[in-house]
Amino acid sequence: MKASNQFKVFKNEGGQTISTVDQPVIEKDGLYFKDIDGSGELKVFSDWRNTPQERAEALVKEMSTEEKIGQAFVTSRNPFTKEIGQMEKMMAKEKGIDIEKIEKKSDETGLLDENKMEGSSIFAGYTIPGTTDSILKDKMRNYILRNNPDPETLTDWLNELQKTAEKDSKFIPVLVTTNSRNENGKVVFGMNDAVGVFPAWPGTLGIAAAVLGAKDAGIVKEFGEAIRNEWNAAGLKKGYMYMADVVTDPRWQRIYGTFGENPELITEIFEELVPAVQGSKEGVTADGVALTIKHWPGGGARENGFDPHYKEGQWNVYATENSLIDYHTKGFIPAIKYNAASIMPYYAKPSKEKSASQKGLNGEEINWIPVGFAFNDYMINDLLRDQFGFKGYINSDSGIIDNMAWGVEALDRPERVALALNNGVDMISEAYAIDLAKEAYARRTNGYYDTHPIPEGYTLEQITLGDEALDRAATRTLTEKFALGMFDDPYRTPEGSKAAITDSDDWAKAMQVHRQSVVMLKNQNTLPETDIQGKTFYIEGFDQTKEAGEKWTEALKKELAEENVTIVDDHTKADVAILMVSPQSGNYFTATKGLLEIDLCENKVVADFNEEGLPLETTHEETTAAGIGRVAEIAKEVHARGGKVIGTVNITMPWMLGNLEPYCDALLAGFDTYTKAFFDVIFGRFAPTGKLPMTLPKNDAVIAVDEKGICITPNDLPGYEKDAYLPDALKDENGKGYAYKDADGNYYEYGFGLTL
Repeated sequence: MKASNQFKVFKNEGGQTISTVDQPVIEKDGLYFKDIDGSGELKVFSDWRNTPQERAEALVKEMSTEEKIGQAFVTSRNPFTKEIGQMEKMMAKEKGIDIEKIEKKSDETGLLDENKMEGSSIFAGYTIPGTTDSILKDKMRNYILRNNPDPETLTDWLNELQKTAEKDSKFIPVLVTTNSRNENGKVVFGMNDAVGVFPAWPGTLGIAAAVLGAKDAGIVKEFGEAIRNEWNAAGLKKGYMYMADVVTDPRWQRIYGTFGENPELITEIFEELVPAVQGSKEGVTADGVALTIKHWPGGGARENGFDPHYKEGQWNVYATENSLIDYHTKGFIPAIKYNAASIMPYYAKPSKEKSASQKGLNGEEINWIPVGFAFNDYMINDLLRDQFGFKGYINSDSGIIDNMAWGVEALDRPERVALALNNGVDMISEAYAIDLAKEAYARRTNGYYDTHPIPEGYTLEQITLGDEALDRAATRTLTEKFALGMFDDPYRTPEGSKAAITDSDDWAKAMQVHRQSVVMLKNQNTLPETDIQGKTFYIEGFDQTKEAGEKWTEALKKELAEENVTIVDDHTKADVAILMVSPQSGNYFTATKGLLEIDLCENKVVADFNEEGLPLETTHEETTAAGIGRVAEIAKEVHARGGKVIGTVNITMPWMLGNLEPYCDALLAGFDTYTKAFFDVIFGRFAPTGKLPMTLPKNDAVIAVDEKGICITPNDLPGYEKDAYLPDALKDENGKGYAYKDADGNYYEYGFGLTL
């Protein structure tokens, strides 16, 4: 029998609701309390009248070392399904296992995945037991949801996790976190795990475009409140979101998850977003959703866009004096002010050798410790906590113990676990490292280093675990669970989940922001296209591959047919050609051979780069939009018969538009924006208001990288600042050179967007 059909609810008038399946309930003073340790005694941690921190501190005092270690890690675990997930496919491929022969097993409800997982992913090596053993034997209480169940299944699964946790000697609830689920976009494991179940707004860049155009951050508040209501109704109480990173190098693959390049706009957005999602300006509430803001101290300062999932991207480079404080950390300030539950440090490490002078808030030069930010005592404890005043907990990014242990490669895995926890991390992501932590704890006193050398530059206390670090970490993370009401009222109904998600009016709210996200870049007496009587329309989609483009084109034809226009399959017979481009660059699971390409191109020959980030003499080909050369051909033939070409481009990165814009009579930009929203603008049902949240570069020359790996424009400054660093030879009569300039003389820079 599922937990969803078993849990009981006890309501305290004016107080905390209690829900439970098997955990005993204490009645005292006319009130109900969850008996967290089953002692029959109302202890400090069971009394919801005490503060979350008081309850957490009291509980930690009665927890075993094993229980505290179980709180320190979070790893992927999904509801049971017979389908083989992305992570399982990666593991099977590595071990040479035929996925067709994998037999999967669940618990008796069919909800819990009881399969042991072994292998490795982009993040780490894995040996993960079944869900029940993970909870009851390893004391794990934190998981990452990476697949996309329907609302009822999601809530049934979350309830079953809590019921399983009730079987332990102490009820410590299971907290499931996930990457954001309320934006449209392509599904990418580890970055954008789910689309389409929750009401989908445009991508975060689109939300920024809408806010800029409407001059109304209330859009963000509405967005945040929708997330809180939907997630809380489902029982999903924590999100790895959102990115406060500032876009400063245009070739970073994570750009699409940001709010653009202006730290002032990002700050304005987070002023509304954090309290809206978490439930108050004081921090998380019982009906709130905890946020993990990322990636401290700003992931956008990429060296030529190289991603720190890979060796060539292991450095954060600050080429401009004080850019760390002036640009990259500003978006975190409102998150800290409004007590964001946690902050996630990035994988990278700071490079003093490649950077200009950087000062902290205290006016003193930062301490350049060349280790990843999750291991970096200065960046976490001095800068983030002491100078910026952060009070929440630190949740590392995924894989710091295994594949992205930049700067601490000399340490073995138990030593890395210990160093991260000792230097301020409270929860380590995507590392099923229970045994590693136990080993690090044992090494503190078992004489291991009597026969093994302590790595140079470290002390025994830094690379082994003691009770102080475990107690601190457990207290911080359990405080969040108490504040979220999870100890007292973790259960939700699948009916309530469906009503809040599937049947919500948030879908309509999201659709309106899709419309507001559309940016009109160009319009030569073409839009709106309201006189459609007797006209013929041709539509084609361009994606990274020919196959994807053809599939998308067929879907676009069906959507266009709903507009009651005459559609032709031959562009030479069209009065209007709508050409929709959705480029893509690189592959998340493998490092690119060179720089991430942002030109709209097919089979473009570009230089290889080595793992040190330096160009080689060898070359390879890159394609971001297969068939993009056909745009010019189509435009020529449509224009020859007096027709018009309307182009759209999906901006997930700041694309260079030289192979699209010159051939379009009108050009619209979206940000994982629904096709329907584009059509609303094209056919005159909505006047575009969106503005660009980041600058689109002109061409390869303005982002060129020399033989020493140095970019012609600084990697750590937003696009609107880069003109000051360009050679005069690349600037025009207006002193501008970085931003793309179209046929009408408009610069596609931050804040640009035409209206009707």
